Amino acid sequence: MAYTLTRGARVLHQAAAHCLVHPDEGFRGRLPLLRDALTAAPHPAGARLRPFVEYAEGAPPGALAAHYVEVFDFRSRHSLYLSWWLDGDTRRRGASLVAIKEVYRAHGLEFRDGELPDFLPVVLEFTAATGAAGLLLDYRPGLELLRLALGEDGSPYRHVVEAVCATLPGPSPKDRAEARALAAAGPYVEQVGLLPPFPGPGSHH
Repeated sequence: MAYTLTRGARVLHQAAAHCLVHPDEGFRGRLPLLRDALTAAPHPAGARLRPFVEYAEGAPPGALAAHYVEVFDFRSRHSLYLSWWLDGDTRRRGASLVAIKEVYRAHGLEFRDGELPDFLPVVLEFTAATGAAGLLLDYRPGLELLRLALGEDGSPYRHVVEAVCATLPGPSPKDRAEARALAAAGPYVEQVGLLPPFPGPGSHH
């Protein structure tokens, strides 16, 4: 049986998706709604998200947007594109992106052009809408490596990714070596067939 997110986890994923897009002028004004949603549908991992919300509420105008650009736009080690962590800039990634779109279609959702389907906020919107955690579980090694990288650099965004990871089954890897071992183990067993196995050395598509 596939792993399905609880209502509280789905609300948290929706909140995290909101937090991980570039903060526009109305971002701060929407934070109270985010707080209310997390309170109405609580999840234990919600406490991990609170420090980021507090930081965002208190940051000077423009400071959060500047930090977002610094963290995500100029550092590949903080890539929000999940397939990048497993495929890099290779031809394999194209096949992975097609496979992710097929997962969306299998759940009755047609992916809109404008952003890549592996963009973490897009994936979180999908998991929030459907409760289907398969994509996050298949790409969990990349998600965990992002968590570790943000933690190493002390970015407040680490709290958002930590909260998402805490909604998934099992413990998070303690370090990069454990995360890479998770990648080598292949996709989450309950989701075999939704996505191709993690590509190994010398594989081609």
